Amino acid sequence: MRNYLRLIKLVRHNLPILILAIGLMLISSLFDGISLGMIIPLVDKILAGKEIVTPPNANIPQFVIMLIDTINSMERGKLLGYMIFWIMGLFAIKEAAIYGQSYFMTDVGMRVVRDLRAILYNKLLSLSLDFFHRNKIGVLMSRVINDTGVVNNAISEGLTDLIYQPVQLIVYFVSILLIRSYFGISWWFVSVTLVFAPLIILPVIHIGRRLRKISTRSQEKIADITGILLETISGIRVVKAFNMEDPESEKFKNENHKYYRFNMKSVKRMNSIRPVTEFAGIACMGLILWFGGKEVIYGNLSPGAFVAFLAGLLALAKPAKRLSRVHVINQQALAAVTRIFSILDERPLIEDAPDATELQPFRKAIQLEGVNFSYGQTEILRDINVSVRAGEIVAIVGPSGVGKTTLINLIPRFYDPTKGSVSFDGVDIKTVSRKTLCQQIGIVTQETMLFNDTVFANIRYGKSDAAREEVIEAARIADAHDFILRLPNGYDTVVGDRGHNVSGGQRQRLAIARAVLKNPPILILDEAMSQLDMESEHLVQEALNRLMRNRTVLVIAHRLSTVRNADRIIVLEDGCIVDEGKHEELISRGGIYKKLYQLQFKDEAWRDKQ
Repeated sequence: MRNYLRLIKLVRHNLPILILAIGLMLISSLFDGISLGMIIPLVDKILAGKEIVTPPNANIPQFVIMLIDTINSMERGKLLGYMIFWIMGLFAIKEAAIYGQSYFMTDVGMRVVRDLRAILYNKLLSLSLDFFHRNKIGVLMSRVINDTGVVNNAISEGLTDLIYQPVQLIVYFVSILLIRSYFGISWWFVSVTLVFAPLIILPVIHIGRRLRKISTRSQEKIADITGILLETISGIRVVKAFNMEDPESEKFKNENHKYYRFNMKSVKRMNSIRPVTEFAGIACMGLILWFGGKEVIYGNLSPGAFVAFLAGLLALAKPAKRLSRVHVINQQALAAVTRIFSILDERPLIEDAPDATELQPFRKAIQLEGVNFSYGQTEILRDINVSVRAGEIVAIVGPSGVGKTTLINLIPRFYDPTKGSVSFDGVDIKTVSRKTLCQQIGIVTQETMLFNDTVFANIRYGKSDAAREEVIEAARIADAHDFILRLPNGYDTVVGDRGHNVSGGQRQRLAIARAVLKNPPILILDEAMSQLDMESEHLVQEALNRLMRNRTVLVIAHRLSTVRNADRIIVLEDGCIVDEGKHEELISRGGIYKKLYQLQFKDEAWRDKQ
C-alpha cells in the first residue's frame, strides 16, 4: 500500500486535470440518480395510467410533493413527451460528462507514465556502474517500458474507478434510501444487499492476492524475453556464424510460452470474478423480486416505486463489480510498482559529497596511494601506488584479468577504491563533484559507442555547443574528415545503431574526434586498437598520436608494440604492480613484461608471414 500511495503522489503534478475529471464524474453520477427517479412516473402514471401514490405518513419534502402533484395532474401523452425530452437531454449531458472524465483521466494516466519513465531514466543515468553489472539490460528495459505500462492501466482505469465508482455507489444508495423512505419500502429489502455483499468482496480479495503474485512472475518473464531479444539482435552475427538460430529460437519459444502460461493464469482468475459477483447479485435480486413482487400484487407497494427501487439495487451491482476489478488491477499494478520503486530507491555507490567543490584545472599529478579494490568478495587490486605527472604518457600492461581496466576506472571515479585514495594535484577526488572531474578527462575505449544519430551529432556529443567548424577541425585531427566526406550525406549521415553503418576503424576515429573536440587535459585509452586490422590500426595510431600531444595520457594496450614510446610502463600481475619503467628497461630486466612482449612479437611475426 505504501508503494501505491507513492505512485498516487505522482498524480498531484496533474491536479487541475484530475479535479476537472472528478467534477465531470460527479455530474454524470448525479444524472444517474435523477434518471433513476424518472422510472416512477414512467411506470405509474404513463404505463399503468395511475396516479403516483405515497404513504400518508411518509416524511416527504414539500418540493417532492409539489412535483408529484404536477405529474399526477398532467395528461399521459403530454407527460410522455416531456419525459422523452428530459431523458434525451439528461443522457446527452451525462454522456458528454462521461466522455470528458474518461478523456481527462486517461490524460492523467499518460502523464504519470510519461513522468515516471523520465524519472526512471534519469535515475538509471545517476546510478553507478556496479548497478549495471548486477542487473541485466533487458530487465531494466522491461522496468522502463512494460512495468510503467501496467501503471498506466492502474491510473487511467484503476484510479478512475476508484474515484468514480464509490461516487456512483453513494448516489445509487442515497437514491434507494430516498425511494425507500418516500414510498414506505421495508428496511428488509435494503438489508438483503448487506448480507450478500461479502459473497462479492471476499472472493475478489482472495483472487487479487493471487493475481499480484502471478503478475510479478509475468513481468519477470517479459523482462527475460526482452533480454533474450536484445542479446539475439545485438549478437546476430555470432548467432548466424555458429548456426545457433534453432537453439535461440527454442530458448525464446520456451520463455514466451512461460509468459503465455502466466498470462492465462491471470486471465483465468480475472474471468472468475464475473461469475462470482453475478451469482451473488442475481441471488440478491431474486429474493427482493420474490418478496417485493408480492407487495406490489397485494397493492401494498407502488409498482413504479418498486421498479425504481429494484433498478437502484441493480445499478449498485455495476459499481460494486467495477470496484472488484479495480482491486485486481491495483494488485497487478502493485507488483509492477514494487519493481519500479526498487530502482528508484537504489542508492548509487558513487555520489558527490554534500560539500563537494569544483575540481580546479589539472596541473601537476594524478596519484593513487595505497589503493585496494574488490568486487564483492573478490579482490582485484592490492596496494597500488602510482603517480602520473602532468604531460606524461603512462601505459598499463599485463595479462588479461589482472585489473588494468579496473585501475583506470578509478580515475574518473566510476568506482571508489575499497581502500586508499585517488587524488588530482593533491585533492582527493571524493571531495570534488564528478561533473567537474569528468570534464577534465577524455576516454577512448575498445568498444566504441556511437549513437544512432548523425556523424556530426556523435562527434559533438561531448561538447553540445560546438560550432560546425570546430567539429570539422576535430575530425581532421582524428584523420576522419576524408572518409566522412565520402559518406552518403557527409557529416549529416546517420551512422546507424551502435555505428554499424561505418567500419571499426572509422568508429574509432569518430570516437577520437569526439575526444579531440572535448579537448581534455587528461586522456584515457583503454585498448583503443585491440580490435582493428593493421591498416586501420595505423590510421588510428596516427590520430591518437595527434590527440595525445600536450596531454596527460594513461594507456591500456593489448599490443605492447603500441606503447613502446610511452614515458613509463606499469606492469600488473595478480592485481599488484610488479614492475615499472621504460620499454628498454623492462626488456633488459626480463620478467613478465619481456615474456609478454616476446609472445606477442612471435604472434605478430607469424601473422605477417601469412
